[in-house]
Amino acid sequence: MRIQKITTLCIASALLLVAAGCDITTEPKSSTTDAVVFTDAGSYEAFLAKLYGGLAVTGQVGPNGNGDFERLDEGFSHYGRQLWQLEELPTDEAVIAWGDAGLPELHTQLWASSNQFVQMMYSRIFYQVSLVNEFLRETTSDKLSERGQESLAGEVAGFRAEARFLRALSYWHGIDLFGDIPLVTEDFPIGSTPPEQSTRSAIYSYIVNELNDVKSDLPPAGAGEYGRADQGAVSMLLAKLYMNAGVYVGAPDYGNAMAEVSQVIAGAYTLSPSYQNMFLADNGQNPEFIFVTPYDGVKTKTWGGTTFLAHAGCGGSMDPVAWGMDFCWWGLRVDPKFVALFPNPADSPDSRAIFWSDGQNLEVTSISDFAAGWGAPKYKNITSLGAVGQNATHPDIDFPIFRLADAYLMYAELVLRGGGGDMGTAVGYINQLRQRAYGDASGNITAGDLTLQFVLDERARELWWEGHRRTDLIRYGLFTGGDYLWAWKGNSQAGSSTPDTRNLYPIPASELVANPNLTQNPGY
Repeated sequence: MRIQKITTLCIASALLLVAAGCDITTEPKSSTTDAVVFTDAGSYEAFLAKLYGGLAVTGQVGPNGNGDFERLDEGFSHYGRQLWQLEELPTDEAVIAWGDAGLPELHTQLWASSNQFVQMMYSRIFYQVSLVNEFLRETTSDKLSERGQESLAGEVAGFRAEARFLRALSYWHGIDLFGDIPLVTEDFPIGSTPPEQSTRSAIYSYIVNELNDVKSDLPPAGAGEYGRADQGAVSMLLAKLYMNAGVYVGAPDYGNAMAEVSQVIAGAYTLSPSYQNMFLADNGQNPEFIFVTPYDGVKTKTWGGTTFLAHAGCGGSMDPVAWGMDFCWWGLRVDPKFVALFPNPADSPDSRAIFWSDGQNLEVTSISDFAAGWGAPKYKNITSLGAVGQNATHPDIDFPIFRLADAYLMYAELVLRGGGGDMGTAVGYINQLRQRAYGDASGNITAGDLTLQFVLDERARELWWEGHRRTDLIRYGLFTGGDYLWAWKGNSQAGSSTPDTRNLYPIPASELVANPNLTQNPGY
């Protein structure tokens, strides 16, 4: 199964799963029975493809048509697009010009429980969970025996481990964004009463246990098929959980985070020789990528993902043809606080400073004016050789969820936080990233330069627009409050303090109505 080559991502072209909301106690509806669908081994792999596809596409027909959710815009309801928006737009890394209801409030941190983008992310998380739960119900040993397919048990066991990883990933997104949410597994009775609200701590423990349980059933780090989970992806997700345990459960776990990060670094991954090439149309199979969402401009068409990132980051005096696209969407820019993290940003020696200032003002004097704020065309639908991607509307750019550079940066932060490791090794990892960025050793640092603030700034320079900034700022205690301000935080151009309750998004109002067992997060 090559995830990036799947066209419809249906289950044997028959199991068409359509949700009206995100009721995770209801069995997904199908146009056929399981006895018809699961007649051969390919059916199980096709169902697994649907689980992976939930991160990349929005329905059975791309880029829209026969969507996973009724009455929801397929571009807006894209898993990766909403996760990116909730991680990046409320920070100093991104601002978007569009005035769709609820979108400007993401940048000002003034969202409400009725915000449609918050609701869509919550729905996507639990749609993924419900699909995985159904997959696990249909792939038990008893089910295989009933169908006379015991010979598939070994292969299906690997599929089940991948599915559980994907569910753990979504539950991580759930506790990171929303805190206390329901915990529903394949053992929850179908059609029963709405689930109780679990705690962030309980779900954190569940995710950790799940990941440790499935790890040995997955290929070694770097040995799996591209786009699918391996032990490196599991270690990276565990490291993210342990790194942020102080936020999630009130007690840091830097030692375990270091152990997992070290396993990732010891794996088969290597740094890409070029920073920019990791965000071009031929970035597939990049040796630095640990886990990605693959995109194919012909076979995985979507209005989210890197279609959104490439098009929305283009506008003003930029020529879309030069970026391999048919038109610009005039949306995304960067905040001047982020620009200031680079030396001489208009002509920076750091190749990660991918800015467009022609016709743009540095200051974000208006959220809705595309010319207010520098452009940042990081994602380009051209290849490393300058050729245009397969499709000028839907790029071929794969989106990196986890990559080795992130593990290097985590190692350095963990050394500084007392998680073990070696300072000299940490400095060496940082300098590898900076030598790639500068093209030589002119940007190298020494141990005296390596501070927690430096690591936070370097994470921004290295990982910008990759969906990490909100979580990083929360871990550092800088996302809310008044200690660190940027344009339009708190809805003032200079930035103003916001309450700590904004470290969590609200449980969507529609979910509170549907499930009386849920309690709203404080401050909403």
